[in-house]
Amino acid sequence: MKRVNAVVIGAGAGGGIVAKELSMAGLSVVLLERGKWYTPYDCRKDDLRNQRTAVLGNAFGPEDHGNPRVWVDPAGAEHIALPSDGIYQNNAACVGGGTFSYGAMAWRYLPQDFRMKSTYGRPEGSSLEDWPIGYDDLEPFYEKAEYEIGISGDYSGTPFHGPRRRPLPMPPLPPNREFEILEPAAKRLGLHPFHIPMARNAVPYNGRGSCMRCRWCVGFACEVDAKNGSQNTVIPTALSTGNCELRTKCMVKEILTDNGGSARGVAYFDADGHLQEQPSDIVVVSACAIESARLLLNSKSRLFPNGMGNRYDQVGRNLQGHHYTGAVGYFDFDTYDDIGPGASIAVTDYNHGTPGLCGGGLLANEFIRLPIQMIDRMPSDTPRWGLGHKRAMRDFYKRNIVVMGPTQQIPAADARVTLDSTVRDKWGLPVARISGNVHPHTFEIGKKQADRAAAWLKETGAVSISRFAGKGVLVSAGQHQAGTCRMGDDPRSSVVNKQCQIHDVDNVFVIDSSVHVTNGGFNPALTIMAIAYYASEALLRNWKGTQFRS
Repeated sequence: MKRVNAVVIGAGAGGGIVAKELSMAGLSVVLLERGKWYTPYDCRKDDLRNQRTAVLGNAFGPEDHGNPRVWVDPAGAEHIALPSDGIYQNNAACVGGGTFSYGAMAWRYLPQDFRMKSTYGRPEGSSLEDWPIGYDDLEPFYEKAEYEIGISGDYSGTPFHGPRRRPLPMPPLPPNREFEILEPAAKRLGLHPFHIPMARNAVPYNGRGSCMRCRWCVGFACEVDAKNGSQNTVIPTALSTGNCELRTKCMVKEILTDNGGSARGVAYFDADGHLQEQPSDIVVVSACAIESARLLLNSKSRLFPNGMGNRYDQVGRNLQGHHYTGAVGYFDFDTYDDIGPGASIAVTDYNHGTPGLCGGGLLANEFIRLPIQMIDRMPSDTPRWGLGHKRAMRDFYKRNIVVMGPTQQIPAADARVTLDSTVRDKWGLPVARISGNVHPHTFEIGKKQADRAAAWLKETGAVSISRFAGKGVLVSAGQHQAGTCRMGDDPRSSVVNKQCQIHDVDNVFVIDSSVHVTNGGFNPALTIMAIAYYASEALLRNWKGTQFRS
């Protein structure tokens, strides 16, 4: 194949932005995506199948057939998991990645989130560390993501946010019924409620219309194209330059290296299953935390016998995500108005500052819960089937509010991705093996967050409340997976430098959530995007100087 300047692996939140930034700068780019480019018309509003992890199949890939993983449970037993299994830790495999189907919360991390070790110390047994960059380094790139991708909302109601130069480009969606119920109660508790920042058009923006407020949002494709991801923003821009070629249904086998240890391109299986080689000057890995680590570990050579970037056994370590913790309140009046997306109001008073806890997390009301999603949000004494179950569903479906949020997960080095020695995928490649436990302090944070959610709901008027605070020790690394190629100054404890460049290989970059040192108490999508803009700027600056050739 003709040599190109850059191969970008993965067309999700990070890879789509990198492809756009490089192609706009005049570089020739091949963007490889293992999934398809879906449209809403490919994805019927099937309440069962379209849940992002569902026993009836995963609507946005990868397919169950030929894409297993191995999960090692806390007792050491091994389980083969398919993408539709909860233990698989799935993220969408399609153009847009998780941004095609996400709930589209678009949070900036707080300044303290980049300085967790300095702020709290390192809990025993954890791998808690500071980032080598800070909030101020990312602030202009957060802003760029907010305006180019398109974010609606309003931070004016809270003092708990980092400095910003401009407000969000779109106003929030008008309040729904849950917002109106929750807001005065939060204020009576001395909290600072405000409109959730969303990658969702509240008004027409960048040539696309506004949200139609339907109930099928998180886990579904947006049929009016008002939910903003890489598939309908930066990737079309990249393709319009004429410098970027998108190839779908292409599975990358390995990053190829020359005798000096520099990358010379990638080997991948094309849509017909044929093995191809694409030469390139640089390689950008943006396949998300589990698959990015897997690819580096599979990229073995004479100089990298344990995988690329893995000289100090750091690739795949510190896998983390988020446990969602909170409470459900049941009311004696209707709280449901059928106005999507449902999630509308949040507080961030609890993300930091609690004595004895390393961080916390946001609390917000939840997206509209379709009937199948109500099964695990019913009162604890609800029968699992029969007349009693039907009565409870009728009584509570329109009379409940869920308040919850992602708990700051304390990383641990033994929560990790390795390669399984026996199980292979349909291309014959060793699959990801997920093992390790969540640090126990994570559950202490989660319990406190559940109590706080319950207090908010009690003040709101709930007649009964059920808490959920996370359970077990299973790594929670699905849509919010992060940390397996962490960023740092020391090659002995990190995989990439502060510019997302692999320490041992000048012309290979990892630009996705893999580089997160910690994952914050927020949805990570906007931070992934900001880092993609930040790292792309550094990459282009260095390209103009050396083109990464010695």
